[in-house]
Amino acid sequence: MIEQSLVTLLLIAVIFFTSYKGFKDPFFKDRFAFDVDRIMIQKEYFRFLTSGFLHTGWWHLIFNSLALYFFGSMLEPMIGPLQLLLIFFVSLVGGSAVALLIHKNHGDYTSVGASGAVNGIVFASIAIAPSMGIGLFLLPLSIPAWAFGLAYIIFSIYGVKTQWGNTGHAAHLGGAMVGMLLTIASHPFVLQANLLPILVITVPAIGFLLLVIYKPEILIIGSARKRPSRSIDHEFNYRKAQEQADIDSILEKIHKKGMKSLTKQEKEALERYSKMNQ
Repeated sequence: MIEQSLVTLLLIAVIFFTSYKGFKDPFFKDRFAFDVDRIMIQKEYFRFLTSGFLHTGWWHLIFNSLALYFFGSMLEPMIGPLQLLLIFFVSLVGGSAVALLIHKNHGDYTSVGASGAVNGIVFASIAIAPSMGIGLFLLPLSIPAWAFGLAYIIFSIYGVKTQWGNTGHAAHLGGAMVGMLLTIASHPFVLQANLLPILVITVPAIGFLLLVIYKPEILIIGSARKRPSRSIDHEFNYRKAQEQADIDSILEKIHKKGMKSLTKQEKEALERYSKMNQ
């Protein structure tokens, strides 16, 4: 079983390593997080990928890792490790692209998390086996995968439109659709065998994304609402403000008392900030 899921386990290990480094070093996390201003203005497109290997905390990391393990270890023997990697990374980029589409006018929007990539794996599995049962968290119940997928898509659309809750719905929606469509493109028999459940899931999602592209004003109501200051996928705005305030305080201290007045920790913080903005 381990040999058949080797790539899945390797992905989880890399995600754990980079996320833990981000927990210990906020500057490292900020350097590689999804950041609308850095992407739009400084063209730092690598953030589409690197943000997926960082998380806001242990629960966020563990939840995504468990989902990746359960679905990745099931999918990898069926489609092969290379195809699994392709779905993971393309879904990660696709989720980030949808997040940028939705939040391109929110310059302070930042995020981390592998949810877009993990959703790509989950919905690839649903495309292949829409009738399998998906268990509900901590409950001895399961529902058909296609029903779970439809409910998830509807919830994500609602979340994007209203900015409900503390989750990055845009990236989740984008990653899910990319994973499913890429699986269909790679394995056309899947569409022939499971046409109805696939259409039930994809039509609402694609229709909503097309509506956002051609009528972006539909998001105005949601954008006008008070956005959460911290969230599961998006707590960086608060942290960035704190870090900037610390740097401003250090610079003010240099202005008044000179470089020699800085402590070792202040010098290290200033050096990290300087490297991050090179």
